Amino acid sequence: MKKNWSAAFQIAAVYVGTVVGAGFATGREIVEFFSRFGFMGFLGILLSGYLLIVLGSKLMRIAARINAVSYQEFNVHLFGKWAGRCINIIMLFMLLGVSAVMLAGAGAVFEEQLGLTKNLGVYITIFLSFLVMLVGTKGLFAVNSFVVPIMVCFSLMLMSLSITQSDFVNHLLFVPQTEDSWKSILAPFSYTALNLALAQAVLVPIANEIKDDWTIKWGGILGGAALTLILISSHFTLIMLPNVELYEIPMAIIMKQIAPFFYWIFVLVIYGEIFTSVIGNVFGLDRQLKQFVQVPTFITITAIFIVSYMISLIDYSKLLSNLYPLFGYISLIFFILLWRKPLNDKENKS
Repeated sequence: MKKNWSAAFQIAAVYVGTVVGAGFATGREIVEFFSRFGFMGFLGILLSGYLLIVLGSKLMRIAARINAVSYQEFNVHLFGKWAGRCINIIMLFMLLGVSAVMLAGAGAVFEEQLGLTKNLGVYITIFLSFLVMLVGTKGLFAVNSFVVPIMVCFSLMLMSLSITQSDFVNHLLFVPQTEDSWKSILAPFSYTALNLALAQAVLVPIANEIKDDWTIKWGGILGGAALTLILISSHFTLIMLPNVELYEIPMAIIMKQIAPFFYWIFVLVIYGEIFTSVIGNVFGLDRQLKQFVQVPTFITITAIFIVSYMISLIDYSKLLSNLYPLFGYISLIFFILLWRKPLNDKENKS
């Protein structure tokens, strides 16, 4: 059998692009789950990286073997018919919550980095999202394939500048005292669970389209390894920023301090990540809602944006620090069942 490395790299790119959303690009998500715990957070990243490699690959391989066209079918296979439908409804609310976080993130970029109002950022993002949905989504993949590599390059550049600082080792080994330090133990599992549960909306149909087991397996391995590298590089950068938890978009603050000549490009890249994440989530929500209510797309998208906007009125950092860990804990059920599910079990239990 001919080994298709090109297709494996394409799957890896989709995997990375799906997981690297607004919370990841801004650095806020990495701070919440890992960096605020210091060295314990670094150990958590290593464990999370291993889990993203193993379970990301397994998720796609199972999806291909059972011919799951959508994540709804995959969840029914994993949980059974009744429980799978309940999980799909929970996923609906999770995607809605994440869409609100993305909109709040767009507002935070305008407010913290551009000195404009948060609402202006949210309104512009909603308006541009509507335009893309009316024109089509072909350009969306082009934007993602352009934005993600640039963001990865910036992350590696910031890491190389951070590790050369004289006190880097002290910052890396430091373990801060936090009231919720126990969360550092759960963080690798809840972080992986959250990202895989949300990413399955994209990974399942991709795996079904490719079908070749070797290609899917190595696509998952390469994608998980790339995500691990980005997590480590971002963590090495974030731990060098004093009071990192105080900032809505800490990666942009660091870029402004260390490499100001790239600052505005980096802000655009962060906004691009947020924008593509908003579009992806809203399209996912629209497709899922169509299973329950048969109404025109314009109406469902308008309803999604109204609800997301109302939730996004809460501060971005507060939304992310409360919703993401909560969704992570909910997703642990998905994580455990995926871990325990045999790879060659084709039986769809009811």
